[in-house]
Amino acid sequence: MKAAAAERVERMVQRVSSTRTFARIAPHCVPALDRAVHRLTGGRTLLSNRLLPGLVLTSTGARTGLPRRTPLACMPEGPRGAPVAWVLVGSNFGRPGHPAWSANLLAHPEAEISWKGSDVPVRARLLRGAEREAAWAGVVAFWPPYARYQARVEREIRLFRLERR
Repeated sequence: MKAAAAERVERMVQRVSSTRTFARIAPHCVPALDRAVHRLTGGRTLLSNRLLPGLVLTSTGARTGLPRRTPLACMPEGPRGAPVAWVLVGSNFGRPGHPAWSANLLAHPEAEISWKGSDVPVRARLLRGAEREAAWAGVVAFWPPYARYQARVEREIRLFRLERR
């Protein structure tokens, strides 16, 4: 019974998160809430972790060279308790432009993530070709709204694989 209710809630959240209204509002409130919860829990969790795994990416600003902290949903790869890599989706909530953090990773692939209370040094790699296609199929199966985001924008949504350094 609880599993069925959880599935209904997840489907409802997926429908809501696919709307243009959500794309207008979410970028202003979801990251701020995630940052606050991350700070309050000593880096152990994010508010959005209730739906998707998440991390806080610390990248170097492409133009400024300053550290930029961004809470992001991710798709962990590898053993459940100790992923060896994470896939980040530059969906920008289905808005037209690429998210700033993706430009930061293109300019400076060395970064750090906060993952479940641990700081992990990573190297980012933009996925292309067959590797991107395979990862895209995985992220869409993982969170179907990504397909709706892609259908709404003309750009190809960037996918990055973060690997431990």
